[in-house]
Amino acid sequence: MHKKLFFALALALSALSSQAQVKTDTKAEAKTESTPAKKALVARILKVQQPIIEGISRAMAERPAQAVMEKAGVALATSIAADKRDATAKDIEGYVKKYLDEAVPLVTGRALKLAPTTVGTLLEDKFSEADLKQLATFLESPAYSKYQQLSGDMQKVLLEKLLADTRGTVEPKVVALDQAVAKRLGVAPPTGAGAGPGK
Repeated sequence: MHKKLFFALALALSALSSQAQVKTDTKAEAKTESTPAKKALVARILKVQQPIIEGISRAMAERPAQAVMEKAGVALATSIAADKRDATAKDIEGYVKKYLDEAVPLVTGRALKLAPTTVGTLLEDKFSEADLKQLATFLESPAYSKYQQLSGDMQKVLLEKLLADTRGTVEPKVVALDQAVAKRLGVAPPTGAGAGPGK
C-alpha cells in the first residue's frame, strides 16, 4: 500500500508543482517539451515502478474473484447441504483459480504495455528533465530500495499496534452494527463476539 501511496503522491506533487509554476510564470506552459533524454529517464522510472504497476493491476484483476468468493461463502453456509459443502467449495476454488490464472497475467501485461503511454506521458508532460533525473536517481537508490523492502514490516507493526489499541473500542461497534443490520434484514443476529477489526 505504501508503494501505491508513494507513486500517487509523486504524481500529485508533480501536478501541484506544475500548477504553482504556471501561476507564478505567465509564460509557462502546462506541458514541458518531450525529448529523447526525458523518454529515457521515464523508461528508467517505469522500470523501477514495474512491481507497483503489476501490484495495482493484479489487485484490480483479483477484486472480482474476491467478491465472488464472498458471495459463494454465504451461499455455501446457507444454501448448500452440509454433506456437499466441501466438494462444492473445492469446485468453486477451482473456478476461481482458473480465472486468476487467466486474468491476472492478462491484466498485468496490459498495464505494463499501457504504462509508457499513460503514466509515462504524464511524467514527461509534468516533469522537467532535471526533475526526472532526480526522481530516477532517487527511485534507483539503495536507500529507497531498502525502504521499499521494509514497507511490509512497517505496515505490519503499525497495524498490529493499531489493532491492539483499538480492538476494545471498535469491536463492540462492529457487534452493534452486525446486530442492527441483522435486525433490519429480519435475520437471526450473529452469535459470538463478532468479526472485530483485523479478524
